[in-house]
Amino acid sequence: MRRNKHTIAVCVIALLTSLPALAQRTELKLRYDRPSGKVWEAALPVGNGRLAAMVYGNPGSELIRLNENTVWSGSPNRNENPHALAALPEIRQLIFEGKMKEASDIAAKNIQSEKINGMCYQPVGDLELAFPGHEQYTGYERELDLQTAVAATSYTVNGVKYTRQVFASIPDQAIIIQLTASKPGSITFNAGMKSPQKSNIVTSGNNELVLSGISGDKDGVPGKVKFQSQVRFKTSGGKTATDGNTINVTGADAVTIYVSIATNFVNYADLSGDEVKRTTAYMSKVWPKHFASLLKDHIATYQHFFNRVQLDLGTTDSIKNPTDIRLRDFRNGNDPQLVTLYFQFGRYLLIAASQPGGQPANLQGVWNPLMNPPWGSKYTININTEMNYWPAEETNLSEMHEPLIQMVKDLSVTGRETAKVMYGAGGWVVHHNTDLWRITGPVDPIYYGLWPMGGAWLSRHTWEKYLFNGDKKYLQTVYPALKGAAQFYLDFLVEEPVHKWLVVSPSMSPENNPKAYPGVSISAGTTMDNQLVFDLFTNTIHAAEILQTDKALVEKMKAARKRLPPMQVGQYNQLQEWLQDLDDPNDKHRHVSHLFGLYPANQISAYRTPALFSAARTSLLQRGDVSTGWSMGWKVNLWARLLDGNHAWKLIKDQLTPSGVNKGENSGGGTYPNLFDAHPPFQIDGNYGCTAGICEMLLQSQDGAIHVLPALPDDWKNGRVSGLRARGGFEIKEMVWENGQLSKITIRSTLGGNCRLRVPNALQENGQLKAAGGAQTNPFFEVAPTAPALVSNKAKVEELPLPNTILYDLDTQVGKTYTFVRQ
Repeated sequence: MRRNKHTIAVCVIALLTSLPALAQRTELKLRYDRPSGKVWEAALPVGNGRLAAMVYGNPGSELIRLNENTVWSGSPNRNENPHALAALPEIRQLIFEGKMKEASDIAAKNIQSEKINGMCYQPVGDLELAFPGHEQYTGYERELDLQTAVAATSYTVNGVKYTRQVFASIPDQAIIIQLTASKPGSITFNAGMKSPQKSNIVTSGNNELVLSGISGDKDGVPGKVKFQSQVRFKTSGGKTATDGNTINVTGADAVTIYVSIATNFVNYADLSGDEVKRTTAYMSKVWPKHFASLLKDHIATYQHFFNRVQLDLGTTDSIKNPTDIRLRDFRNGNDPQLVTLYFQFGRYLLIAASQPGGQPANLQGVWNPLMNPPWGSKYTININTEMNYWPAEETNLSEMHEPLIQMVKDLSVTGRETAKVMYGAGGWVVHHNTDLWRITGPVDPIYYGLWPMGGAWLSRHTWEKYLFNGDKKYLQTVYPALKGAAQFYLDFLVEEPVHKWLVVSPSMSPENNPKAYPGVSISAGTTMDNQLVFDLFTNTIHAAEILQTDKALVEKMKAARKRLPPMQVGQYNQLQEWLQDLDDPNDKHRHVSHLFGLYPANQISAYRTPALFSAARTSLLQRGDVSTGWSMGWKVNLWARLLDGNHAWKLIKDQLTPSGVNKGENSGGGTYPNLFDAHPPFQIDGNYGCTAGICEMLLQSQDGAIHVLPALPDDWKNGRVSGLRARGGFEIKEMVWENGQLSKITIRSTLGGNCRLRVPNALQENGQLKAAGGAQTNPFFEVAPTAPALVSNKAKVEELPLPNTILYDLDTQVGKTYTFVRQ
């Protein structure tokens, strides 16, 4: 009788706890009718910012691959080349003489890192669960529920339905796995661990696996990150025993597996932590809690972030199909809900990969099974890391931005020595890559690594965050980093001999070279560099004026800004990529660096700089659509800024194509079965870039106004979105459109001030809206002066027709909400 009561209780708990993963509505689920097998890009990701797992969902041999975001190869190190400063004058002179090959050769010997090119993000290891007799099964289902952040697998063997659930808890800092069955006493399995690291695996008692290890060496830097993982098994019914380094569970009703991982990492210069004490502390906290309580707390914390934004573009019968089939059919079908799923998957991945107090999302987020992953899974900061955070503010995940902001602060410290030793400059600098140890010298061969602009681009994020939150106390905390980045360029800029402009030299346009200099990227005054420095000076000037500080520095930046090269329109009506008119209209390179001024910056405008706007469009057309995944993600945003929703939509279709189907010079990009972005191989930036791009199609807040539905494709005639944020502290509580026209908008103001709206059709004014007139008075929308465009005498620039819009002004008060409907 006692046995029966216990069995009933277990079954009730199992039923209740399985509901969030398998019985909710299917709108926001990645669903599959087959296991991942051995394919990592088909497994499903869970994470809590610090810990991560890829869940394979294999019935007979479950594989859960584990990561912790501070397990990196190497240890604290630096990678400056001390010969750079002496060689700098000769390199600059050769560049100005047009002797690019000679300049590049000298730079390779004197500026390129002598041996250290960044460390690798590395795995902890694998948890393996073997279920005897489960190789033959029916009724298989596997899913990742974005509404609960729970990965689940279910199938039937011999009339018994088995269910597994996996999640990474933010509040409890552990990975939790729950195994249940429809018949008591049916759960029997063996559990073990393995790791590619130098490691030791033991059992502790009869219910715990302990994996202890140390990270790998690289480039002569010894691996010193010590880590430990404790995996503990709590059973209802049945027996638990050990067999060597394996835990054997026999005849259980239900099993909860608790996974705790920690390292000795304190910060980029300190490895004095005790990984054993930390791991034990995490386990001691989570072990007494029952699964139902853990799941409840996990979902509540996750939904606090995730539920802020909702998007509805419509649903068709395609939603009934498994996600990989939907992906296969997307380009030629009608499945608008897959766009919503992909958008929300990007938000899910940011919540899972980047939490306050942790490390930023790297090239693969936090998910990596390899000791030497592609590009080291480092922080590539000539586009990729920044792209990871494009959705942070706009899609209402501002807290997830914090790890990147902290990394900028770290680099503003480590980069001082690099600026001084390599370039004799003040402030701080970082090149095109960094890692856990916050290295700031060049990484990789000189063709890729000679780009001293990482600090300029990363610093933009500190300012952008302020434009959304308006918090002066926050601005004070990041101002030293902004100021230091600007100080470097004030010292590093040099006068070029033809126009006497101030240029960055040596540098490059990532990771490209003009046709005139095959195989040589070294250059001076590239368009992207000019835009980045213009952007940095402008943002730092604004920050200093808001904080009422550094008046002399402000005047220096204003004077230097006036001497930066203007953007130029070249002989093919294109926005020039280089200082000289060297572009090739047949260049399909994946980087579109010279369009930084269009997006993410706002130096090129449909309404303020029509010639540059037209030239940017020409450049983008010449570059082509199909490319690597992240490049297509960037292009979605660029076409949205060009107010061309149909072309942006075409890029989304290209991206939401199975990897390997697109054909192009850059391998075609696309998407893997688990919706991970394909460079190929996997890079997570394309996911984040497309999420930001979908947002930009629906809402923009640069160029002096909040632009509503700026790039709505014809196929998205009806829809609804809520929770998006705009600069100036505005939140779109609800926005509804019908037949391509805005039918309702509700705006909440958190900072007050003028809200200037650019809308596609007239709204009922209700005594609050008025026709916009005069300068925008809201300081968060202040438009910086833009250097005039220089147009080649060979160019024939035509101004592009723009969609009809209406401008309104709305005087808002802090905390108040305003609703308007179609006239």
